[in-house]
Amino acid sequence: MTETKQQAAQDDPATRTVVIGEKTDSPQEVPLPVPVSRPEKRLLLIDGHSLAFRAFFALSRAAEYGGGPGFVTSEGVHTEGVYGFVNTMVKLVREEKPTHLVVSFDLEGPTLRSQEYGEYKGGRDETPEEFHGQVPNIRRILEAVGIPIVTSEGHEADDVLATLATTAAAEDFEVLVFSGDRDAFQMITDHVTVVYPGRTPSDLRRMDAQAVFEKYKVAPQNYPDLAALTGETADNLPGVPGVGPGFAAKWITAYGPVESLLEHAGKITGKKGEALRENEDLVRRNRKLNRLLTDLPLEIDLADASLPHADPERVAEIFDELEFGSQLRGRLLDAFGAASGADDVATVPEITDVTRVRTAAEFTAWREALEEGAAAVVRRLSVDPKAASGTEVTTLMLTGASGAAVDLVTADQELTAALEAWLADPSAPKIVDGLKDLYRGLAQRGIELAGVVDDVQLSGYLVRPALRSYELEAQLAQHLDLEVAAVAAAETPGAKDQGQTELDLDTAGEQDELDGTADAALVRQATLGGACRSLSEHLRALLEADGQLPLLTELEMPLAVILARMEAAGIAMDRPGIDRLHEDLQQPIDQAFELAQAQIDHEINLGSTKQLQAVMFDELGLPKTKKTKTGYTTDASAVADLLGRVDPETQGSRFLVALMNWREYSKLKQIVAGLRDAIAEDGRIHTTYQQTVAATGRLSSTGPNLQNIPVRTEQGQRIRDVFVVGEDAQGPFECLMTADYSQIEMRIMAHLSGDEGLIEAFRAGEDLHRFVGSRVFEVAPEEVTSAMRSKVKAMSYGLVYGLSSYGLSQQLHIGVDEARTMMSGYFERFGGVRDFLRGVVEEARSKGYTETIDGRRRYLPDLTSDNRQARQAAERMALNAPIQGSAADIIKKAMIGVDRALDQGGLRSRVLLQVHDELIVEVAPGESEAVEKILRTEMAGAADLTVPLDVNVGTGRTWHQAAH
Repeated sequence: MTETKQQAAQDDPATRTVVIGEKTDSPQEVPLPVPVSRPEKRLLLIDGHSLAFRAFFALSRAAEYGGGPGFVTSEGVHTEGVYGFVNTMVKLVREEKPTHLVVSFDLEGPTLRSQEYGEYKGGRDETPEEFHGQVPNIRRILEAVGIPIVTSEGHEADDVLATLATTAAAEDFEVLVFSGDRDAFQMITDHVTVVYPGRTPSDLRRMDAQAVFEKYKVAPQNYPDLAALTGETADNLPGVPGVGPGFAAKWITAYGPVESLLEHAGKITGKKGEALRENEDLVRRNRKLNRLLTDLPLEIDLADASLPHADPERVAEIFDELEFGSQLRGRLLDAFGAASGADDVATVPEITDVTRVRTAAEFTAWREALEEGAAAVVRRLSVDPKAASGTEVTTLMLTGASGAAVDLVTADQELTAALEAWLADPSAPKIVDGLKDLYRGLAQRGIELAGVVDDVQLSGYLVRPALRSYELEAQLAQHLDLEVAAVAAAETPGAKDQGQTELDLDTAGEQDELDGTADAALVRQATLGGACRSLSEHLRALLEADGQLPLLTELEMPLAVILARMEAAGIAMDRPGIDRLHEDLQQPIDQAFELAQAQIDHEINLGSTKQLQAVMFDELGLPKTKKTKTGYTTDASAVADLLGRVDPETQGSRFLVALMNWREYSKLKQIVAGLRDAIAEDGRIHTTYQQTVAATGRLSSTGPNLQNIPVRTEQGQRIRDVFVVGEDAQGPFECLMTADYSQIEMRIMAHLSGDEGLIEAFRAGEDLHRFVGSRVFEVAPEEVTSAMRSKVKAMSYGLVYGLSSYGLSQQLHIGVDEARTMMSGYFERFGGVRDFLRGVVEEARSKGYTETIDGRRRYLPDLTSDNRQARQAAERMALNAPIQGSAADIIKKAMIGVDRALDQGGLRSRVLLQVHDELIVEVAPGESEAVEKILRTEMAGAADLTVPLDVNVGTGRTWHQAAH
């Protein structure tokens, strides 16, 4: 879209316009109006399901959508969505100060859009079981407060909100619409602004016309045209292949809205133009479906939506039932004119004494004012939530009794030296909020960080190891029921008048100089630092009481520093090799598609569940699979099961084979594309390690994810072959060396169960699965066939993950009776394993959590749930958590030992990657023998088990060649 220009009209000089349809005979000027301010008539509209879902996922357990101890009642009722909804609504009311408020929810049943297009929203996952029942509790609270709830049969909440927004704008209301659906952007006018949530419900951004234009290069009224072209994954609306927001915006600039664009589609050249012409009907359908209705007959007078006064008794009754604390109750009643008394509202002592540190003398004065032995809080003053892990730190907020804001970019030499000396001083205690990223970000500036005594993200993770978010403000609300008030827009000189909400002022300091940051914003950041210290004291006390403090101080925090260095180092990639691999994978994808196509007489989208269901079960007549809410399942396990049940010479069998191959190679190509896109300018991939995601304690990686590369397949090995040995500033390295544990989970099973049979096998160095097979099938070890060994191996590992006899039968394609006989025979001969598996679940049900060898806890409230599926899922997790969690602890301890030994040995070699139970080391010339000795010694000695830890080591130029 072309540059914006000032509209000449004297009565509205601030309204800007953009031109669309430039290459047509009738270009249009589209206004980008500035929002009005009507503090005396301000209507807040909330999309209830949008907020409830975001609140639920933000506070729920990452692994099983459950909740930490704070968000599950003693009766096993999940309350994450309810708590988060109320908390965010209260923040909106307190900070936006609406005079009127309405909430709308989607209703169950078909809508006009789903009737128009049967696959509308069909790609969404099933609603987690734990979420069911939370919306009714939210509605109960809204009714107790007196907030109007408006719905419309057959219509979505967005249509209700669009109608209310249109009506309110006509009555000169200022309207704020909370919605996580980007389709809501079309509501935006000078009277209507969308409050759009980011990663968490409290990460809110005002999206007015200017903000939408800056983000998408189209005016709000043309956003639906852009979405019609690009598609919307959340609504299961595919877009024009190969067309992203950038191209869509350029087309709208040149040719106007969808209908005008399609009239001129013949002028667009190239493959994208061809794709547009081939998908004209799809684009028109998308545009029809994403158009919000603004004229629904709603039975509400906006005069009746004025901000109500809550009924304290009704609120108290519901809050007591949901076991919410007094602090949230106090904030809710205060926001709705029925304050519960000063004692009920938790306040954070505000730190108003904040210095913009410009000189070494000012920094020294702040440092000397610290209480002797007291830890200072070190936090980034500004964080870009979309930035890569460890992005260079430019500004810091240091909090003791007072605050000190330091710009690292503009600091002079004397100040820099004083600050660096303090940051690197191990005797100066510091509390941080995200050690790994802070360490790496400072290291990018050549600054060392030492003396860290706590990282509240890691402490919070150990206390509640399966929350979705460990951001500071979320943890303050969850653990201490504390909230630090946002900065008012009027207190921020120089802030944009457009597109900025009070909550966005946390990002006001994202400049190189502190001059652009308001005093109020600095006070808020310093106050957050003070609250961070309180949170640290609370969390460390909990860890100490649970015996988990050593996990923080001796394991997770030292590991964070190692991970920061590993991320910075990255691993070299063979760029020509990965390009060839990416091209090579297209052929089997095309072949699989053609084979599938040959079995039916029409084209099919193999990625569409609805189309697959129609072809597989209606046209090809394949046996029905498990029934879900969206029809018979077509997932990978169902397809594999079907393949074993149908005649291999039939069309159905050939279609299933083609589908499986298409999925496999498409996934591989997606992995390769992700790796290729992640190669940095230095020719290396720098994955980001996540320490606080997996509830078991395992590490995961993103950007790219290195955990999902297949290990044993030929294509997986080809992928590993493009990870190569590289060089650093001192020159080339010699080779890659890999080291991993042999059967570590089974060794931990032997240790925890104390089963003499398993212990005997490992101590004797026998082939475990052949040894177990000889016992189960009652034959000599040399008579155990490969088929017997495979069955026993699947069963042994399956038991670790809570596999049932039915699950084993499905996995091995044998009868349930045979599977049950196998398991019975196993347990008869390995009674220690049987007793351990029985005992671990009962102990976890009694305690409410499981523990690893080193005392890492995993809370499983669903063990006492009335919901059978939730309870059985928790039981499987209880079986697995002590074993997988212990394995995670062991590899972490090994990493610390290896890193320490490399450093003490003065070696240049370095650990690059950790994937599952494997370490990948880049070995310097002449250091191979020393590095192998360190790996074997430190990995084998990482745990004192009743059976030996066996370590495999290999070397090679590539990751695959180094396999063993």
